[in-house]
Amino acid sequence: MVDLPQPFLVLAPMQDVTDLAFMRTLMQCGGGPDLYVTEYFRVHGDSSLEKPILASVLENPTGKPVIAQMIGQDVDALVRTATELLGYEEVSGVDLNLGCPAPIVCSKNAGGGLLRRLGQVDEILGRLREACGERWFTVKTRLGFESPSEFQALLDIFAKHDLDMLSIHGRTVRERYQTPVHPDEIRSAVDLLECPVVANGNVVNVTTGLRYLEKTRAAGLMIGRGAIRNPWLFAQLREALGAGGPSEPVTRRQLLGYIRILWEETARTRQQWGRDYSALKHVQRMKRYLNYIVQGLEDELEFRMKRSRTQDELFSLLADFLDCEDPVPDLPSERSKLFCGFSALLSEKSTDEHALRSPAFKGMN
Repeated sequence: MVDLPQPFLVLAPMQDVTDLAFMRTLMQCGGGPDLYVTEYFRVHGDSSLEKPILASVLENPTGKPVIAQMIGQDVDALVRTATELLGYEEVSGVDLNLGCPAPIVCSKNAGGGLLRRLGQVDEILGRLREACGERWFTVKTRLGFESPSEFQALLDIFAKHDLDMLSIHGRTVRERYQTPVHPDEIRSAVDLLECPVVANGNVVNVTTGLRYLEKTRAAGLMIGRGAIRNPWLFAQLREALGAGGPSEPVTRRQLLGYIRILWEETARTRQQWGRDYSALKHVQRMKRYLNYIVQGLEDELEFRMKRSRTQDELFSLLADFLDCEDPVPDLPSERSKLFCGFSALLSEKSTDEHALRSPAFKGMN
């Protein structure tokens, strides 16, 4: 195992988005996080390791530790899959997904759906902790299924199982991504648990990240959507937590360069796996990322981007709006369903940001 800086930064897993291509892109745009978590491996009685997801560990070029995430509710299959994953020395540990709010996942009592079955969660954690031995065993969770009031019962279970890290998305499953996060609940986990607790949700710029750390006293931040919109966010936070000076704003031309790298890396990865590739189809795939990237920019850009069909049409449009040195807005639009509730982290002036630069955080080692 490796030591991580304090506080440390983690890439949040997002299915079909934060893949090997995105990890490669992050490395070229600010250097990326201190720790990666893969997309989830779907685990059931007949499942096998999905090779493209496994490649994000085995072929990861960043030199940073990578944790393999699993999702499922069959305890024997989860133990089998964890054992298979840990057979690869490149896998730093395994993570159990207890947070995915997608209805199709929850209907199978996996991801966030498992939060309705605490006895089953307790059994799974015990079996996986034993299977992981000295390797990292981590969990990503939400606060509960219906209400944050469920979180204390969850914490009592987490405290039993000697986790190596607990990442908490500060909303319930029902809240999905449409509300402010609940920092006080994450702070209660920090106060109770011996393992590092990582705060996830609504980190969209440096200030929201610093405020989230201040309010929760978490050992680190996990960032997904904010990093898709601004891949330099990890570097900006690292600078703010170190020297404390303001970062140079990202320019529109830098953002355009990021999109070009992402296009090339996602196309290369798709071709690597022998998947059907065409520029026309790739335009549609790129919109998985662009839907986040354009938030905070002109409404016209988003409107026309969603209707672009060809590579030339898309990049001509992007050049019209982005090929200049104007700064990218620091914040996305909160009118979007993709970024909601982050203003709650900005509503109170920070009183203790200096402490964040020399915190007595509990670290992974």
